[in-house]
Amino acid sequence: MSSPISQQIISFLTNFPLQDKILFNNKQIDIDKNSFSPLSNSTDSKTIAFIDGGQAEIITTGNFCLSFIRIVAQFFHQNQKKQTLKHEFYLFTYAKWINEELCYESKLFPVEGELLISEELLSISSNDTTIKNGVERASISKVANMARRFSELALANKVQPQANYVIMDGNLDSSYKNESKLITKLSDNVSAIAKSSSLFTVSGNSPVVLLNKINPCGCWRYFLNGNTYFVKLHEKAKHVFRFDGNSEVLPYLLPNCADAIFLGYPYGLILTDKLARVSNEERSQLRMNFLLRSENKAILDYLHTSDAHDILDRLG
Repeated sequence: MSSPISQQIISFLTNFPLQDKILFNNKQIDIDKNSFSPLSNSTDSKTIAFIDGGQAEIITTGNFCLSFIRIVAQFFHQNQKKQTLKHEFYLFTYAKWINEELCYESKLFPVEGELLISEELLSISSNDTTIKNGVERASISKVANMARRFSELALANKVQPQANYVIMDGNLDSSYKNESKLITKLSDNVSAIAKSSSLFTVSGNSPVVLLNKINPCGCWRYFLNGNTYFVKLHEKAKHVFRFDGNSEVLPYLLPNCADAIFLGYPYGLILTDKLARVSNEERSQLRMNFLLRSENKAILDYLHTSDAHDILDRLG
């Protein structure tokens, strides 16, 4: 027997209209079946580079944060894995009073090779609206999210001459201060696929769920606005994704979306996520290696300013 709560939820979810509009960039866009276009595999072979990143906070206190960030590019040709590029660096972010305002400044330390981005791009006020939540100033650890995103964009720009197409995880919207400077440098062969979408319809529905209900059979793209689409990349997939960029890549992407692990999602992005991810075990090892050095003992005094929650968690 279903509970009253379940009944209300089901009633809410089954009463959305099929005639609806998508809210996108402050515009109301009619949902139109004529905006669907079928997709089929291309017989031509292209080189596609997939890009994603991972990160971990090694040490975090109220006034500084040390993070480890890894960005990976994985090349596929004829749906076979080829070259892998990996860029790893440490990010040290600290608080500094500048022009009567508390700001966050950063230093970058590449594990090897050159930096992908400049430290100046990460300089930001703690009250910048692109990183703060509510009325409180932003946590200093938010800068690591900026550094990872900026580095992904910079690597996409760096590898694009080596590939016919580049696919990033996420979207091509500018969310952070200075992010648009990197996005505008991207070539036309760089695109992005987002695993989730925060878009709504006018009635409050999810456009992804709605399009899945009215979609034609097979693989398709649905034009939304500009260079943004919704795409279904395997005929048996249950997922529909947001796609930003050059839709000419989609026929070449279809063979890469047949892995049963995540049907309809590019295996190249699954692999780069796995290669870039920083596990809890690796994070703990990096933290211990750093703190066990005798010259770093002074850092322990600052850790005690933020470990109260950890102590209570252990007691629980």
